[in-house]
Amino acid sequence: MGRVNPALTAAGAREWLQRFATAVDEHAAELTDLDRPIGDSDHGVNLQRGTRAVLAALEAADPPTPGAALTKAGSTLVSTVGGASGPLFGTLLRRTGKALGDSGSVDGAALATGLRAGLDAVVALGGAQVGDATLVDALAPAVEALEAGGSAAEAAEAAERGAASTDDLVARKGRASYLGDRGTGHRDPGAVSIALLFAALAGSGAGEGS
Repeated sequence: MGRVNPALTAAGAREWLQRFATAVDEHAAELTDLDRPIGDSDHGVNLQRGTRAVLAALEAADPPTPGAALTKAGSTLVSTVGGASGPLFGTLLRRTGKALGDSGSVDGAALATGLRAGLDAVVALGGAQVGDATLVDALAPAVEALEAGGSAAEAAEAAERGAASTDDLVARKGRASYLGDRGTGHRDPGAVSIALLFAALAGSGAGEGS
């Protein structure tokens, strides 16, 4: 497998988040449409508002390390995004950033370790596991791909497959769980957003094989 580029810097982290914000802008209507039959019909709008706030916060703070950039992004999402999206996505980025520490550049192993800490924090917060038709179904395989030495492109592919797998799952967490079997056939918007997050990582150059 390709290895993650061993030089995720503060600038690289900001580019990652910029690309994620752009992807959320482009897919906001789709994400809201996915949320309509199983949620509050606001996932795309909420995440769009949050990622725009993230870009403004990063511009103002100019964080000096990738860990600081992700921590700032996570804190901003928690404070600006309603519903489940803010706490879950914010916790993922904030906990990942804290795990990366004060290093000026982050290699592939450290990024995988940081994202594992983020995943564990998301699971602790929401209680979801793989198979519950939530964002964890995309996040867990993406993290596992990086831990196995895969590139961010491979992690993005794993996240995409994980998001697609929620089509056939019965939701056991969140508002979608109220639908029971009637929720089957609906892709989880949070999982799709995680796939966008990892596609943005790959597109930023931080996931190019070396």
